[in-house]
Amino acid sequence: MDRMSEQDAEEMIGNGLNFKEIIRSSPCIFTIGVAGDSGSGKTTFTQSIREIFGEDLVTTITLDDYHLYDRGRRRELGITPLDPIANRIDLIEKHLAELKAGETIMKPVYDHSLGTFADPVPFTPGKIVILEGLHTLFSPRLRELLDFTLFVEPDREVKESWKIRRDMAKRGYDREQVLQEILEREPDYLRYIAPQRGFADVIIRISHSKYGSVLAETRNVYQVSLIQDPMDQSVEDVDLLVDLFAILSLSERNFMLEFINHEDPRRRRGEVVFDGELGSHVVRRLEKSIEEQTHVRPIALTRGLDYVTAVDMARLIIAWRIIHRRIFLERCFDPNRELNGM
Repeated sequence: MDRMSEQDAEEMIGNGLNFKEIIRSSPCIFTIGVAGDSGSGKTTFTQSIREIFGEDLVTTITLDDYHLYDRGRRRELGITPLDPIANRIDLIEKHLAELKAGETIMKPVYDHSLGTFADPVPFTPGKIVILEGLHTLFSPRLRELLDFTLFVEPDREVKESWKIRRDMAKRGYDREQVLQEILEREPDYLRYIAPQRGFADVIIRISHSKYGSVLAETRNVYQVSLIQDPMDQSVEDVDLLVDLFAILSLSERNFMLEFINHEDPRRRRGEVVFDGELGSHVVRRLEKSIEEQTHVRPIALTRGLDYVTAVDMARLIIAWRIIHRRIFLERCFDPNRELNGM
């Protein structure tokens, strides 16, 4: 794996080009892996990358398409989709390697509404490929092929609420069916899915807000923790500018920012905790600062909002980390080529 030096990265950013155009002309396929239980909100935390870079650069694969058995056959065998033997892990590995090489694959298709398979379809990778699913970080080969990784872990109460809402609306389940499935899946989640958190660059934990669980239903307000490794490199510092006047003149919404150092001799990690709602003008300044630092434009995840939630803040920080990883980690970087011609 080749790494760009900080000087090279600064020169690349300093040439004034929008970094999206550099990515567009690069031969490199950048891969993002997101693991977590079904209904855990995985898509929420990669949506910012789709919004920032656009559908022409970002493509997504859902690993549910790589189930080995349909729903009926799983019931007959008495296994859940969380069990690795119920999935085509070897085919996922093969396809991800081919996608990183820029090749088109014939991707299987799983129809959740029917619980059966449809005909495979051709899938051509964008310059950024997002892999989302139960077993994204399960095997050493998959982890080797991924450039940035996330593990999404909502509290049990939050996960149940989300899964009930999604499966009743999109998959035709009733409430009791969803609750029964959650109960049946729990042992396999603890055995096969939860351990993957140890391989993620960032663990995202979601719980109900300390300011009241009702805010989840009315304004999508949660407490979000980002547990992450220290960043090795940055193009330059990004300031989180806080408007003291707005705070001292009594903001109308509650907000909390906390940092917790994890004392683990095996792995140094820190936890940033957000809760509540922050005035969007503060976050817009942060978006502008990221635009100026990375030359990725536009970054406007908070456009049209008066207040942003902890989820919004987490999405923005994750997007910033992913952009930095893409700047500094260039697997197919050729030192003989001009940086501005990548």
